[in-house]
Amino acid sequence: MNPDSSAKIEQISKKLVCKRNSILVQQDKIQHSIYFLGSGLARVYYETSERQITLDFVSPGGTLISMNSYVHGTAGYENIDLLEESTVYQIDQEQLFELYESDIAIANWGRKMAELEFIKAEQRSMSKLFSTAQERYAELLKKYPQYIQRIKLGYIASYLGVSQVTLSRIRANIQSNF
Repeated sequence: MNPDSSAKIEQISKKLVCKRNSILVQQDKIQHSIYFLGSGLARVYYETSERQITLDFVSPGGTLISMNSYVHGTAGYENIDLLEESTVYQIDQEQLFELYESDIAIANWGRKMAELEFIKAEQRSMSKLFSTAQERYAELLKKYPQYIQRIKLGYIASYLGVSQVTLSRIRANIQSNF
């Protein structure tokens, strides 16, 4: 993106320092902002009356967004909370959409951002369909090596779709292979 377009994005961005366990996106609510994670760690999850199902983890540089709200202006299905104190950059969607209308570089950036979010969702789906829990755990270790120790085991087990006991076995098996 050119410097002029970047400056326009910076003008509508708010830097926020948020406490651990802050909820940025709530399921069943229309979101009016998107966020970019500057520092810290976030978890994307779905909540039912019985449990929370972790969909993904987001590290610095990642986008924190409800795609339903962003694309359709409808309530999303996910919650996004911060696992530790974090710096996020908040952008009001209406202001961003106005920039899309007036600046092609920003519009292309927004299209790319949405494409990357859809690709991440597709990769998660394919991984859950075709990879074992042990393979998904190994993938998580590669993706977040510096963060894995900071994520609660219950969240990791939920992400993998296994119990904490099974996660302990997977971890023991992976450690014995190294």
